[in-house]
Amino acid sequence: MSTHKKEEFSDDERRLAELAKALSHPARIAILRILAQKKSCICGEIVDVLPLAQATVSQHLKELKNVGLVKGTIDGPRSCYCLNPEVVKELMSITGILHEFLVQNNSQSCC
Repeated sequence: MSTHKKEEFSDDERRLAELAKALSHPARIAILRILAQKKSCICGEIVDVLPLAQATVSQHLKELKNVGLVKGTIDGPRSCYCLNPEVVKELMSITGILHEFLVQNNSQSCC
């Protein structure tokens, strides 16, 4: 029976990788920025402010929703989205750990 190498890493490392993958496209960063600026659920407005087709925006929203950064509801043809504050806090906590690690090791000179 084979094992997945991902299981060799900590939960925080795996979760950060999952979130980083979801954040790895500039359109997704822009979507999160738009949602954060509105501070409320947005229904259909995201397509109006991005230079992307509806289907493309929907795919990016799906990726963000899959990792939990965005919550959404579908009511017929209308979809509403907002940031998921619990997962945003989780991301901030995990990136804080990453930041501490990088700052701690930045003072070392090896090369």
